Amino acid sequence: MIGRSTTSRRSGRRAVLLGVAALGLGILSGCGAISILPPPPQLYTLTPKSTFDPNLPHVSWQLLIEQPVAAAGLDTVRVPLSQSPMTLDYYAGVAWTDRAPSMVQRLLIESFENSGRIISVGRESIGLRGDFLLQTELREFQVEQWDADAPPRVRVRLGIKLVEMPDRSIIAGNAFEAVVPAASDGFADVISAFDTALGTVLKDVVAWTLTTGQSRVAGEPRSL
Repeated sequence: MIGRSTTSRRSGRRAVLLGVAALGLGILSGCGAISILPPPPQLYTLTPKSTFDPNLPHVSWQLLIEQPVAAAGLDTVRVPLSQSPMTLDYYAGVAWTDRAPSMVQRLLIESFENSGRIISVGRESIGLRGDFLLQTELREFQVEQWDADAPPRVRVRLGIKLVEMPDRSIIAGNAFEAVVPAASDGFADVISAFDTALGTVLKDVVAWTLTTGQSRVAGEPRSL
């Protein structure tokens, strides 16, 4: 009798646990279910520049590109939205495919490669050697909606320094900025404006770097 009573109590507990589990599954899978997890964000990326001035110099030196440094508000996968000069928010439900500095570094490398004017370009990393190093700072990379009655605009600003290796001396610096108004406040138009603004900056950076580096090489004999 004692054994049967113990078995009955265990069976009862199992039945209660199974019932609770079934109820939980019913809540999750039933019609009008309660959503436990938010939907994943829609991912976006931008494109490298592929068209350049045909008069750009062809260079035989190698270039390494550092990942841009950026303030914490821009060093993120979230898409920044500035609604006043003193505030920074983010769009809900959307994200870049990578952190903004990493994405910009990749697009810089691809843009240099697409120019067809340089022998070698890559990320700065242990084991790679280059003649020049491009240091970059992502200073602006946001949508600006300062006027509620006007479409937003996208601002991209990149500060750069060209460093001669191996002594790491800065030979030149510059900054490039583009501000592009979006056709509307729809996010597809915002992304299109982002792509145009970054593409303008990428094109300018490639042209300036190739011209500046080649002038340095031509003006100062280099030892092998």
